[in-house]
Amino acid sequence: MSITTTPAPARTDDTTPSPAPATLRRARRTGFAVAGGALIWAAAMAAFSPQATDNLSITVNDLGALPFQASLFALVTLQLRTGATGTSRVSRGMLRVEYGLLTLATLWTVAHGFVPAFRDDAWLSVLDAFWPLSMLGMFIIGVKIAFAGRWTGLARIWPLVAESWAVVTVPAMGILGATAGRFVGTGHLLVGYATLGLILVLRPHLTGARD
Repeated sequence: MSITTTPAPARTDDTTPSPAPATLRRARRTGFAVAGGALIWAAAMAAFSPQATDNLSITVNDLGALPFQASLFALVTLQLRTGATGTSRVSRGMLRVEYGLLTLATLWTVAHGFVPAFRDDAWLSVLDAFWPLSMLGMFIIGVKIAFAGRWTGLARIWPLVAESWAVVTVPAMGILGATAGRFVGTGHLLVGYATLGLILVLRPHLTGARD
């Protein structure tokens, strides 16, 4: 039997490897993507009502939403790499769950926008639920970022403003009607996500990113 005086390594509750840290350049690129994606979708929504049933309106709204959804993948990646929601397994796990929700929501957007023949299929109706679920997930992430306090200044608060899109816009459409609700959604994208993108571009260090 051998005895060693070398202390055993401390155990932790989370042994998952941390992702590569984010750089200021990556944070800025993410900001440009988020601002650009929000502007494109806002323009599509302003030009064509999301409630319209003609093929052109449906296609423009779906294609306009794709850059926005792509920017959310970049945003969640930045949040993961900077530990925006915290460093625990649960805190990082909620961001990985959001990847899944966004993937299914984006799959719906692609199928619904590019293949009109799929629009009445039952499986596509199931996928449709992941659009609001993904946006609700972003709202929960925004709340967690505000409480975690790892992002600072405006970067700590503005994700909650931006990611409240679903909880503000969906009720507005139900209460104010499709037309007014549509412009609430458009304005919220500009005030929320487009502004968040600018914050990341101009003050990327608030995320904890470093060169």
